[in-house]
Amino acid sequence: MTTENEISEQDDQELYEHHRFVVDKGQSPLRIDKWLMNHVQNASRNKIQNAAVAESILVNEKPVKSNYKVKPGDVISIVMAHPPRDTEVYPEDIPLNILHEDHEVIVVNKEAGMVVHPGHGNYTGTLVNALVHHFQHLPTASEHGMRPGLVHRIDKNTSGLLVIAKTELAMMMLAKEFFEHTIERTYQALVWGDFKEDSGTIEGNIGRSLKDRTVMDVFPNGEYGKEAITHYKVIERFGYVTLIECKLETGRTHQIRAHMKFIGHPLFNDATYGGDKILKGTTFSKYRQYIDNCFKIMPRQALHAKSLGFIHPGTKKKVFFESELPEDFKLLIEKWRAYAVNVNQ
Repeated sequence: MTTENEISEQDDQELYEHHRFVVDKGQSPLRIDKWLMNHVQNASRNKIQNAAVAESILVNEKPVKSNYKVKPGDVISIVMAHPPRDTEVYPEDIPLNILHEDHEVIVVNKEAGMVVHPGHGNYTGTLVNALVHHFQHLPTASEHGMRPGLVHRIDKNTSGLLVIAKTELAMMMLAKEFFEHTIERTYQALVWGDFKEDSGTIEGNIGRSLKDRTVMDVFPNGEYGKEAITHYKVIERFGYVTLIECKLETGRTHQIRAHMKFIGHPLFNDATYGGDKILKGTTFSKYRQYIDNCFKIMPRQALHAKSLGFIHPGTKKKVFFESELPEDFKLLIEKWRAYAVNVNQ
């Protein structure tokens, strides 16, 4: 069986909300550990204090210590790396773009905007909800039943390919491939700036930011986070931005996005990592309007999971799948290509 530890080696777990409270208007100041003992069934003070040390107690979306004094109107959440045991995934009739399906696996081309699996703030409308509807009996990657058939994922606003296991054996074999980094994955990304070299490798551990837990940071000295390696090569240069291909050796949360920001080339229109501002180019108002129009064409980070190769768990032969860039990405590239031609004339 695939263990949760193996899954977490493939990508960092999402945080799942187990409890949520809004403090009453008449509440007088009270330590949060004492307050939670009165509101969470079977919770000891020691457990609550340990949860605070682990930054699992959030007040208004920010972690607090056990001596924090609750105030009227505070929104208190208890989050953990695993989903609640009593959470059920309900099938939803959501269309899927299926590139390939057989007895062991299904390969899906996910649209941007779709969350892969249920988690904190996204319990419906996910790829997993659609998969449960598509075929009712998926294997489960954890005892909690929240990630049926999944051995990897891509971000909500990233489009592209995912492989899903349809049997327990397929899941174990694919999980092993991901764990051993033998899965071949390439992405295409439009990033700010030009590159001196045509190709390169980025190495630097990735972990949750010590300042903002919603984003990932690169820790090049290896003192924190997990090993992450990204290979990139230039596909096309447009002057102020560059179209690149990225090949992942590891699969950390936000790996390409964090690595590209780390080397000074944030993804185009990546609001989380600073790419939604003009980072290269002129100060002319026409250029600012041009960039605004580009952001409107592709109102998300310019990242697409282009190809996926793995040893098929049934045939034991290498299979390879490739997807076209989505329409918004194509239009964005065409617009930059035309701009680069006009500038160089």
